Amino acid sequence: MKNNTVFILFAFAAVIAMSGIGIAIAERSAIGAIISIIAVIAVFGMGFKTKKKFREQAES
Repeated sequence: MKNNTVFILFAFAAVIAMSGIGIAIAERSAIGAIISIIAVIAVFGMGFKTKKKFREQAES
């Protein structure tokens, strides 16, 4: 159950970051769009890293 909660939080964070890209584009803010893109990449990276960690713990 803990795994699902963590991944739901990552999913919400990714949605917020992706929404930030759209908002930044609508506001014509290049800096906001770049920050949001970096945030999306960071959230996805942390999510995949966490998934790998949980999978390795389950195997051992």
